[in-house]
Amino acid sequence: MRIACLVLALVFGVAESARAFCGFYVARADGALFNKASKVVLARAGDRTVITMASDISGEPRDFALVIPVPTVVKREQVRLVQSATIDHIDAYTAPRLVEYHDYDPCAPPPVPMPMTASRAMGGAEAALRANALGVRIEAQYSVGEYDIIVLSGADSAGLLTWLNENGYKVPDAAKPVIGSYIQQGMKFFLAKVNLERQAASGSHFLRPIQVDYESRKFMLPIRLGTVNADGPQELLIYTLTEHGRVETTNYRTVRLPTGTEIPLYVRDEFASFYRAMFDRQARDHDDSAVFLEYAWDLNWCDPCAAPPLSADELRELGAAWVAPAGQSAGGGQPAFVTRLHVRYDRAHFPEDLVLQETADRENYQARYVLRYPFTGEASCAAARSYQAELPRRNADQARNLAELTGWADAAIRARMTETGQPLR
Repeated sequence: MRIACLVLALVFGVAESARAFCGFYVARADGALFNKASKVVLARAGDRTVITMASDISGEPRDFALVIPVPTVVKREQVRLVQSATIDHIDAYTAPRLVEYHDYDPCAPPPVPMPMTASRAMGGAEAALRANALGVRIEAQYSVGEYDIIVLSGADSAGLLTWLNENGYKVPDAAKPVIGSYIQQGMKFFLAKVNLERQAASGSHFLRPIQVDYESRKFMLPIRLGTVNADGPQELLIYTLTEHGRVETTNYRTVRLPTGTEIPLYVRDEFASFYRAMFDRQARDHDDSAVFLEYAWDLNWCDPCAAPPLSADELRELGAAWVAPAGQSAGGGQPAFVTRLHVRYDRAHFPEDLVLQETADRENYQARYVLRYPFTGEASCAAARSYQAELPRRNADQARNLAELTGWADAAIRARMTETGQPLR
């Protein structure tokens, strides 16, 4: 049985040589590319944060529990359940992508580019006495859908750990200093367990994402608990929705991945392997301690779209309350800026939680990699001869680009290109 690390917490229970037409999307590197990848959506406006956490678990629901440090007591009306499809949509929309460009006839005038268009979610007295004896305060207790939820505060880590273990939250001893630091910061602890009877009655075999909203000047994401009983680095995808601009981390470097690079055509069928290798190299080159920007874009348009833009209702479902409901907006795109960050973290390289800030930077960015197909029609003008003579050099540049991005052997790349009809001489 395996239970993966949930988004931001700890799951307890089981320890240009020729111009070209505008490109179009052909493949995307979504969250499914990475094992143990967790996903969290953060909608932030003013001091209000809405966090939506998507779980990725295998195993029995009875073994599932979630503990999240939160800055305030979360009340019942601040907790909702979200459709998993909405998380999947924002993941697909923001995913790094492979795009295709096709060279025009070198003997004909270039076509007029098409204009860009705007793009059209223990009760009882005895338990309370025991909690008090351990310095644990049950701040709130309620149910939402298939989850039973408790919000706790604690006087010290020893008492809180004892309570957690006595109540079926199997916490490793290594969590003690982490929990102690959260207690010193005045953080509360949001606990969610699956109610098996209600989950069975719902007829669903999947756990729906949990969403929590709260008011706090702190814009942060607690990740340290997710490293306590992890068996290796964790993958975390963060999607943020804001009103004004891109989100970045303030206590770690936020690094833009290489983008817009031409790579060999055969990568079309090997994009997943390419992207994983490229990301692995970037992580190593930045000492495994950087947060990587994969997408930052105003939702008014995209180039190209890897998936249909999110609707107003989906954005509101994910906590972007400033977006007008469907039917009440003026049309066109939605007034939201989406940022996608990718973190590979462990205890040694990410000893602090992620501190975030919304910036005024609205520059569009996406991790995209380019396949440029040569013109293959009949062409006999002088320009065509020059064009054909340039193709081997372009192919060699693409081979070098791929080797630099991934660390793959140049000889192997060149051999693969020759096999697939991209001669380098």
